Amino acid sequence: MESRQDMKSANRMYESFIASLKWSVPLIAAIAAIVVILIAT
Repeated sequence: MESRQDMKSANRMYESFIASLKWSVPLIAAIAAIVVILIAT
């Protein structure tokens, strides 16, 4: 029984991690692009 609960908890944690990656990776890429453009000018 405990392993099923652990699996549900792990799946929730994984889904929230993936959801946060979907937002953070493009945001970091945009910030990095802005910094590169500022340095290049």
